[in-house]
Amino acid sequence: MRLLSIFKPLAFILLFIAFFMMIPCIMALKMGEHAVFRAFLIVACVTIAISLAFIYAVRNLRIHRLATRESFILVSLCWLSISLVSAIPPYLSGAIPNFASAFFEMTSGFSTTGATILTSIETMPKSILFWRCFAHWIGGMGIIVLAVAIMPILGIGGMQLIKAEAPGPTVDKLSPRISETAKYLWGIYVGLTAIEIMLLRLGGMDYFDAIVHSFSTIATGGFSSKDASIAAYNSPFIEWIIIIFMFISGINFTVHYRIVIGKTVNIFKNSELLAYFAIAITATALITLDLSIETSRPVDLSIRQAAFHATSIITTTGFSTSNHNNWPFFSRFVIFLLMCTGACSGSTSGGVKIIRIVLLFKLAVNELKYLVHPKAVIPIFLDGKNLKKDMIYPISAFVFLYVVLVLATGSFCAIGGINPDTAITVALSMVGNIGLGPFENYAFTPDWLKWILSFAMIIGRLEVFTVMVIFTRAFWKD
Repeated sequence: MRLLSIFKPLAFILLFIAFFMMIPCIMALKMGEHAVFRAFLIVACVTIAISLAFIYAVRNLRIHRLATRESFILVSLCWLSISLVSAIPPYLSGAIPNFASAFFEMTSGFSTTGATILTSIETMPKSILFWRCFAHWIGGMGIIVLAVAIMPILGIGGMQLIKAEAPGPTVDKLSPRISETAKYLWGIYVGLTAIEIMLLRLGGMDYFDAIVHSFSTIATGGFSSKDASIAAYNSPFIEWIIIIFMFISGINFTVHYRIVIGKTVNIFKNSELLAYFAIAITATALITLDLSIETSRPVDLSIRQAAFHATSIITTTGFSTSNHNNWPFFSRFVIFLLMCTGACSGSTSGGVKIIRIVLLFKLAVNELKYLVHPKAVIPIFLDGKNLKKDMIYPISAFVFLYVVLVLATGSFCAIGGINPDTAITVALSMVGNIGLGPFENYAFTPDWLKWILSFAMIIGRLEVFTVMVIFTRAFWKD
């Protein structure tokens, strides 16, 4: 394994993160947050100096192609490194005086989980609040996807890197050149963010809140600048805008691209997209009925809260407008089921992804048919294409490993003093990158558990295989 081939791109990516740190650094200076300013400036300058020194030392190294194993190592190291480096400014500034907590918070940011250890968000320096939401936005589309878009050195073998990082079982090329594909994806991502910022401003948010909430929405992250999350604004207009953009962000970005270029003929024949619509609408209707019948909420409020929370959970955003832990049992059960799905592959959402559920459902139906007609040849079709069974085996393996990871994380939570029911919910939230909003706080967890939950967030964000394959014996054999 060529270690220099791994560390050279890693140095470039850390260089990007250091330059991104200059944004909250300048904000802190203008807002008089001097301790935060010094922390960001020191960390950014040290990271830039070390990265440039390493890049200069290996300047003659040519990376013709990264091997599969090198791609997995690079992507895993990238996510671990940026979480560690990005946690240093909040820690040095004293905003988050415990490093395990700072690492948890920034890992939650980059992985778009949205779980927090902050107990009083509104008293935090604004530059820190911006940084954690900006981390959502960078991590949502993917750090490697960004690097491939703007750094030619990763354009060689870039598809392997994107496959190792991007959410979902498939990654489609939108252009013959993978760097062009990355640019298209980020172009749509930036465009959606800009539109939401303008609409939230129309709804009465100030520029700062509109920007950070747009970052969190489009990235399906869930961090807010308010202790009460979106409930703090008490605005139906703002809630519906966020519902719409959460839902849009849960759709495969390939679909967005086809809409932009006018190729919409087969979009609404897309099995995953149809299932996504059906699940979201059904969940909203069921929760609305339950809230209307079991509580004294007006129907319009029940619809809005049901739509908001169903969309927030299925897209793994984690924004809240009320404490759904106080909802009737059936509504909470529907929310739990949504935690087990996730939205579309190729979106910024986490979770299992609907495409995997659709394919496993088709496989189950197929096996039932085989029991009746054991000699029949019964193909599995998806969107008119005949799928071979060996294309579905990795999905079965993924779901198994996903469940194992949830159970293992839940076990550590139980050891850390969390009751069993809550432990499984926490584990699903971490591995699925859901977060669950301001009513779930992790400040009380011991430091060792924060580290484990942080690693669970990274493994979940990288779709389990990318990280777990590194711990197999076969991975290290020549």
